[in-house]
Amino acid sequence: MQTNSLQYYEGCGKEGQIRCIFLSEFHATAGSKISCQVPADYVPKEVFDAVNVYIIPKPHLQRCILTVNAMDMKIVGYPVGIEDQQKYARNAFLFNLCFVCDSWARSVQYEPVVKKLSEYLIMMEEESCFLSKEGDNKLRLQKIFETVIKDLNGQRVTTIVEGDTTIYLKIVTHKPDPPLVKDHMVPLLLVDYKDTPLENWDLTTQQILPYINGINHIARIAAEADVETNLVKSCVQNLVYYGVVQLLPILKYSNVYMTQNLKNLIQCTSLSYACRKYVALNPDKTKPTIQKIFQFYASMTHGVTLRAICQRLCPQNHNIDERKLVIFGLQHKFIRCIHKYPVFTGSVPSGRQKMYTGLQNFDEICCKTGLSPSKKKKTKNKKRSRCLYTVNYKKKKKGINKNKNES
Repeated sequence: MQTNSLQYYEGCGKEGQIRCIFLSEFHATAGSKISCQVPADYVPKEVFDAVNVYIIPKPHLQRCILTVNAMDMKIVGYPVGIEDQQKYARNAFLFNLCFVCDSWARSVQYEPVVKKLSEYLIMMEEESCFLSKEGDNKLRLQKIFETVIKDLNGQRVTTIVEGDTTIYLKIVTHKPDPPLVKDHMVPLLLVDYKDTPLENWDLTTQQILPYINGINHIARIAAEADVETNLVKSCVQNLVYYGVVQLLPILKYSNVYMTQNLKNLIQCTSLSYACRKYVALNPDKTKPTIQKIFQFYASMTHGVTLRAICQRLCPQNHNIDERKLVIFGLQHKFIRCIHKYPVFTGSVPSGRQKMYTGLQNFDEICCKTGLSPSKKKKTKNKKRSRCLYTVNYKKKKKGINKNKNES
């Protein structure tokens, strides 16, 4: 335990194994004690005496998960009190089933298991006084604890059969909340799920899945799939939570990208092969070389747009699909997109200027307004825009392109 405490610390997020399971009871004359423990004597008496006030707490803390982190141990329990004036000496039977793990270990994944197993023991106690009755029940309980600690540590699932009752326990890893999905975000279906039959998905996912290609953003998917936008957001957020979909920025040739962790592409042979296979413009032709792919990524730097890189390197001449190359780089964190956040510096904003707060980037603003940004244009003998960035827009109506006086 000392070695682990040197390597890890409380809050590091690492999961640890169940070190011990014990049952604590409040005896009518002896007070709080451990009546069953696996492995034996893992929690010494002096440690238990120091924390027993939290193991068998006051009535207002019963039937809720309590976690005690002390003496290099983290104890997760679910204290219970069963009231019955005729059965019990003090009109109630108090007990607590506890899981013990290392003090640094993440324990939230054990809380549902502790609660479910405690509810199981409550049922057995109410039916046959399984816990409070003297006899061989403690040996049976010890075997149950041995099975639980062995199976959950090894397989994360276990099945307990006691008489006519069967209980199933499973450790479910709690993932962090998914990010908020916005209209301008682009979902990308991960490779592991591309071959999943369409009928295996829920109805909403079946409708939007054909339009998830790493290019279409949320608002466009909702329009093309004829599904309400908020419903698409909820569906994509759920897919992100379960690791089915990854969110990317909108791919535009006016975007500027920066490289990061590019050495991983060369060092990992399997990743290099996967990249060559994925970015190939024509799969029937010779796959692009990793040198050309690396040259393309290495050319991405501040102030250089994707359009400029394509004009200089001509990736399609080397059987490289530049859009897939960008998607692969974003997916594997080889590159990142540099966003622009306009800030209005005038006194009273109006129209679109109200969105120039520095909190929304161009992609989000353009998606909300239905407009697209173009190159900055200098204005002569006119009032300059008091926005940090000047944005021009092109409006198309009935096939007529109005390009005059755009500023």
